[in-house]
Amino acid sequence: MKTIVYIGTSLDGFIARENGDFDWLTQFADNDAIHAYEEFMNRIDAIVIGKGTFEKILTFPSWPYEKKTFVLSTSLIQLPDILRDKATLLSMKPKELLSHLSGIGFSSIYVDGGKVIQSFLKEDLIDDLIISKVPVLIGNGIPLFDFLSADLQFKHIKTEVQSNGLVRSYYKREGK
Repeated sequence: MKTIVYIGTSLDGFIARENGDFDWLTQFADNDAIHAYEEFMNRIDAIVIGKGTFEKILTFPSWPYEKKTFVLSTSLIQLPDILRDKATLLSMKPKELLSHLSGIGFSSIYVDGGKVIQSFLKEDLIDDLIISKVPVLIGNGIPLFDFLSADLQFKHIKTEVQSNGLVRSYYKREGK
């Protein structure tokens, strides 16, 4: 099972404002960024998000994913009926989730959402990080990273600088 984080952050390391907004990030969604995202999505076969990301996505005009999406939450009871074929609600720890997804045929997972990413990192279950930094300081918000009880060493693969100032860096987990 391959687990990949693909995410944008502010220069000061936040993935969203405290209220979940990421208006400061969307201005960088030019053709290059959209193409890179589409290429990435072609590499994965399922998406794992948390409740906060799910609730933010529900404010979008339409469901943004074509791939099967799994929503991790211990507090949600059910998903809206309209999403029945698009998303599945699960309440599992990361290791248990990966075993479950592997058992039903998935092999490459896009892990998204601050708390979900942090929980996977705490269990050393992220293989690749693709982080796009935008040249904006937002001062506070939802951080990408949180406390870890042990160092996790990643190898830098490459960095691309886009014409709009976005800097996308690719990392692979050492020893995996």
